[in-house]
Amino acid sequence: MERQSILILDFGAQYSQLIARRIREQNIFSVVLPFNASLEEIQSYSPAGVVLSGGPASVYDRGAPFAHKGIFELDVPVLGICYGLQYMVHALGGTVHPADKREYGHAHIEVENGSRLFRGLPKVLAVWMSHGDEAIKMPSGFRITAKSPHAVAAIENPERKMWAVQFHPEVHHTPLGTHILRNFVLDICAAKPNWTARQFIDETIAGVRQKVGRARAICALSGGVDSAVAATLVDRALGEEQGERRLTCVFVNNGVLRKNEFEKVQQNLSGKLGLRVVAVDQTERFLFKLRGVTDPEKKRKIIGQQFIAVFEEEAHRIEQQGGKVDWLVQGTLYPDVIESRSVRGPSETIKSHHNVGGLPDQMKLKLIEPLKDLFKDEVRRIGRDLDIPEQILQRQPFPGPGLAVRILGEVTPERLAIVRECDDIVVTEIKKAGLYTKIWQSFAVLLPVMSVGVMGDQRTYAYTCTIRAVHSEDGMTADWVVLPYEVLKSISNRIVNEVKGVNRVVYDITSKPPGTIEWE
Repeated sequence: MERQSILILDFGAQYSQLIARRIREQNIFSVVLPFNASLEEIQSYSPAGVVLSGGPASVYDRGAPFAHKGIFELDVPVLGICYGLQYMVHALGGTVHPADKREYGHAHIEVENGSRLFRGLPKVLAVWMSHGDEAIKMPSGFRITAKSPHAVAAIENPERKMWAVQFHPEVHHTPLGTHILRNFVLDICAAKPNWTARQFIDETIAGVRQKVGRARAICALSGGVDSAVAATLVDRALGEEQGERRLTCVFVNNGVLRKNEFEKVQQNLSGKLGLRVVAVDQTERFLFKLRGVTDPEKKRKIIGQQFIAVFEEEAHRIEQQGGKVDWLVQGTLYPDVIESRSVRGPSETIKSHHNVGGLPDQMKLKLIEPLKDLFKDEVRRIGRDLDIPEQILQRQPFPGPGLAVRILGEVTPERLAIVRECDDIVVTEIKKAGLYTKIWQSFAVLLPVMSVGVMGDQRTYAYTCTIRAVHSEDGMTADWVVLPYEVLKSISNRIVNEVKGVNRVVYDITSKPPGTIEWE
């Protein structure tokens, strides 16, 4: 079955990923590309429709982001949102000026002229505005379909398959915004809601078989949800040859794993999933390379490069035993790709995820990333259809660089021992309170901050530990969790009493943005 997709061109909006999520909730595949993606790349997705996202720029500014001019000649419906409306107006001959009265936040619009985009909706809609410019002259053939008290709120040219809104239908603050997006993708674009977990599994298995052929592959196994689902998918695709699995999963102890993780992961993924797992202890190698390094980006890149070196060594070892290994499987997710994306597009690199931006320029192995278009909750749904145990699927995310990015500053054996014990206490107490599966991520961070304390009537001078717990849908945005006081009290008491080297515990109440989930 041919996948029908909705393509979103990102002009730098903080909500671009949210547009993709709202469309995927309709069982329609959507993908975000930078605004300046080539026409060939856009057409490679065979889109049923295109969405032009919002963005912080003004279309009349020098250097404002413009898409390929052929985007309006694709003969598919186009929906502009916020900056997308202004760009559509500007590019097609209309006029956009700074607004006399800017609109930010809650607003009400009046719908008129019976647009298909607003079919089934009331004439007055509550929406979320965020703009300082307005369209004052429409391009030829366009008509206004909604107005706010201060600006044009929606326009259309059905003959040219173009629609646009000045507000943000993708956010919760526009209560009926999902209905508007549904009208666009299902009615106007006539996209079929056939993107399901089962379809994804079947397409992925078929695609991997075609790509790999008779070669073998190794999988970078971390023990988390992403690599477990990626490994299971590829293992089913490749199957056996002469009684031996064609996929070998390599689990590397990089020295920055959590407490007892090296043993637990081997038991879980080999025993419960039936995967062929090879465990390699490279603690000394990784810690030697990290010695003296304090910059978080350097840490990530060092760890990513060393991972690849280990995988290539394991591939060579397998080949010596009589099997050609060409491919490396990774559990890269969509947010990893977005946050690691370079300034090729409007979004700056937030951090180089070790399996994206941390990869070396030259690699002997070719990559298979079966989950690179998915969000975490979608991966969990895929995992359930693959019958992966909930114990594995419900594990909270853990960064590829591990505890190295939860130790601010240099990674040393002493600091690793401290943060391991702190982290174990945080997770244990969160589980004990029945909150583990209700929280996106909860963990400990060791700060390079020493402070004076009093323990047993004696002066201490020890480290500060930060507790971090967040709610999120996909890791792109997050809100800090209001943990019960009793849970915080229990965690704090245990850490200062049980972990030698820590005498102060603080709680991080920063959301993302402006912070990130991990501290580095």
